[in-house]
Amino acid sequence: MKQAARVQSLEYAIRDVSAEARKLVAQGKDLIWLNIGDPNKYDFETPPNIVEAFIKAANENKSFYSESQGIVPLREAIAEKEMKINGAKDLPIEDIHVTAGISEGIMFLLGSLLTPGDEILIPGPAYPSYSAYPKFYDAQAVTYRTISDDNWQPDTEDIRKKVNEKTKAILIINPNNPTGAVYREKELKAIADIAGEHDIPIIADEIYDRLTMDQKFIGMPSVAKDVPLFMMNGFSKVYLMPGWRIGYVYLQDPEDKIRDVYDGIIKLGRLRLCVNTPAQYGCVEALKGPQDHIKDTVAKLRKRRDLIYKRLNEIDGISTEKPEAAFYIFPHIDKLGKYKTDKDFILSFLKDEGVVSVFGSGFGKEFGKNHFRLVFLSQEEMIDEAMNRLERFIKTA
Repeated sequence: MKQAARVQSLEYAIRDVSAEARKLVAQGKDLIWLNIGDPNKYDFETPPNIVEAFIKAANENKSFYSESQGIVPLREAIAEKEMKINGAKDLPIEDIHVTAGISEGIMFLLGSLLTPGDEILIPGPAYPSYSAYPKFYDAQAVTYRTISDDNWQPDTEDIRKKVNEKTKAILIINPNNPTGAVYREKELKAIADIAGEHDIPIIADEIYDRLTMDQKFIGMPSVAKDVPLFMMNGFSKVYLMPGWRIGYVYLQDPEDKIRDVYDGIIKLGRLRLCVNTPAQYGCVEALKGPQDHIKDTVAKLRKRRDLIYKRLNEIDGISTEKPEAAFYIFPHIDKLGKYKTDKDFILSFLKDEGVVSVFGSGFGKEFGKNHFRLVFLSQEEMIDEAMNRLERFIKTA
């Protein structure tokens, strides 16, 4: 038997590279892992109060199936946070759906939104799931340009040119993965205006909302007040809970234009029953308990960001913009030399120097080309060593 055609072309560059790295580990090679945005693989830990809330829920036998949309206390806490932090308006808990990470939210939303032949505009470069799932649903992700020498701000004129009768939504990822960019209010308003003119919704992924280092973060609901929004967020990054797999989708739809699509998300949620119930109680504590760890996390990330940014720009043949949020940097390979593609470059870098990164074209063949993504979650000495190896490697390119 052969796999179904709908999955034959699916790719996920980040973990595809990990599979290659594990082959080297099996051969006894010691690697520096700078490829996956998982803080807990490094020296970050889930705050103890959150872990204790999970354990308490399990000890109290709160291990039942929850409502498919998520437990009420969690959806209430999400509503409070999104209204206070990101500018959501009048957010009833019925308009919040808890998912198994944002990844499941993407799958549910695009499954309910897209029909064969439809298009969705996504930033170039973008997190790979946003280009993969449209293919799965026989639709197409069309990339719009983000401007590398303007710190990867969205090119709103390019968005305007690419909207057509097939366009079902405009996606923004803010703060952005893989570039670490934080979108400015001017660009956000322009995107909202385009969506309003063409009567299409915006999808906004804001999972890195509180991990900003320089530029002030502005939530899309505070800007796009009259445009229907599908908002996505979660607990993996800000609350250092990646393996807990809890995210959420919520709706801002003042004129009920996309309510039917949201109802489709609810149907899909019922099919998979619910997400981990004790983990949801941990997430309630995450939102309502102390927030001190966020400041400490950002301070640690800023030091590491500054180091990797400095080191990369000191290497002849590499150049990069300074990320303003999250824990990713997206350098440009100024000269590929003997390597045909950015994928060849990073796989050779992995094999020769033992540093795991991700090829830029895995985030978009047009706008990710000749780049690669690094995470700066590891300790400074590990970042320094990785940059020493890159400097040595680039001289042989």
